[in-house]
Amino acid sequence: MRIRSFAAAIALGAAALTLSACATTLQTRVTRYQAMPAPQGQTFAVVPDGGMAGNGGLEFQRYAGLVAQQLQARGYTPATSPKGASMIVQFGYGVDQGQVRYVEDPFYRSRFGYGGLYGSYWGGGFYRPRFGWGGGYSWGWDDPFWYGGGIDSYVEYHSRIDLHIRTAGTNQPLFDGRAQARSSTDRLDVVIPSLVDAMFTGFPGRSGETVKITVPTRPPAR
Repeated sequence: MRIRSFAAAIALGAAALTLSACATTLQTRVTRYQAMPAPQGQTFAVVPDGGMAGNGGLEFQRYAGLVAQQLQARGYTPATSPKGASMIVQFGYGVDQGQVRYVEDPFYRSRFGYGGLYGSYWGGGFYRPRFGWGGGYSWGWDDPFWYGGGIDSYVEYHSRIDLHIRTAGTNQPLFDGRAQARSSTDRLDVVIPSLVDAMFTGFPGRSGETVKITVPTRPPAR
């Protein structure tokens, strides 16, 4: 029994590690389209745009501040208000409610002949992510035969940020970017700063390219 439990723990741990390289890093996928001008005195303002950003609040201001720091480090100047900015930076973010992933105990498989990695909610119905931008659905089921039958589980969360930069007044698109990740945590103060770091790694990037970027996670806020 101890050997079987140990093997199940190894299988579960290996599956969980596919979400990120380890507890201190986050594996992200970043897509960017850009026609960004070289910094020549342009000013910018960061405004909320979808997801959990809402209409702007203390939480949004914190993450918007990270975006502003990244742009300022690249030569662009923060404006005192959106009305005085030459570029409007639309920023949205969110994390879903999590999806249970199932991993089979290899000892159970060898004994009973069952195999596979199961990814779905336990219990019928649909899974709908918390993002305000739509997203897919996963079909669920409820089969008591499987419960306790050599199947272990962990929760996988999908997080995401969207970043759009427009010329003020004309609304001309300058940058469209999306950074996504899977993780074992839904804490915004862990995943959102890392996604911002990923978005600005190699910024503005090659237009139309999707790249995989591994970034360190920041310590959670206290």
